[in-house]
Amino acid sequence: MATSPVWFITGASAGLGASIAIAALKAGNRVIATARNPAKAARDVSQVEALGGKWLQLDVTASDVREKVEQAVKEYGKLDVVINNAGYSLLGAMEDMSEEEIHTQFNTNVYGPIRVMKAVLPSMRANRSGTIVNITSIAGLDALSASSMYAGTKFALEGISESLAKELAPFNIRVLLVEPGAFRTQFLTARVKPAAGLTEEYKDTPVDTVLKNMDAMNGKQPGDPDKAATRIIEMINGTGMAEGKTGLLRLLLGPDCLRRAKAKTIGLLENLDAMEEIALSTNYDN
Repeated sequence: MATSPVWFITGASAGLGASIAIAALKAGNRVIATARNPAKAARDVSQVEALGGKWLQLDVTASDVREKVEQAVKEYGKLDVVINNAGYSLLGAMEDMSEEEIHTQFNTNVYGPIRVMKAVLPSMRANRSGTIVNITSIAGLDALSASSMYAGTKFALEGISESLAKELAPFNIRVLLVEPGAFRTQFLTARVKPAAGLTEEYKDTPVDTVLKNMDAMNGKQPGDPDKAATRIIEMINGTGMAEGKTGLLRLLLGPDCLRRAKAKTIGLLENLDAMEEIALSTNYDN
């Protein structure tokens, strides 16, 4: 329907982004699904067009992001929900990563969502409504070995979103962080390894162990992306299992995500308790 909410989803060509796009369309929303190669995406995810969705070419690292988002706003009148899902992982030892590889990781995972948000915020602010959903990861709360730059991008997006939620509250614009654990998508298949390879000294260290575990897990992740998409839509709309929870900033997805987040929180509290005397000792003496 022409009056139904309009969703704008980046990285909708596969995995969680595709599942969200399909679920949102089935729920009666209008969906603009973006991909770097929309022709291929339309073939791979044919349900999007079959359900009435539209594909839009968008590379979140390109210079025309603002122009394309603003054109979508003009065409549809507004964007009610914007989901920043596009991203990838650069995994390996930080020492082996080139500055160019690191820049590309941050340009996609951090600056990409920033470009989209800066483009859509003027219209959301004018309408005094809208929801921005930033897909991060449990890696945005708990960083494993071999994920220094990937986790760094997700930690950055977490902090940006946490602050932005406070900035945008006066305009009735909501920010939601979605933190998936291990879901059976193309995420691990599409991961990027440093061109330099793995320095020999890192063999049989935590970096090597994590990389081998990821290889073994690929295609066997326990998380169902379609179920995740359902939970995300419920959280956006305040329905189903998310009824009464729309005031919360974070949506954790997956038992592994919950376990790691709780362990991180316990460890942080232990650290705070151990540092209490030191923290209280640094003011000027009265």
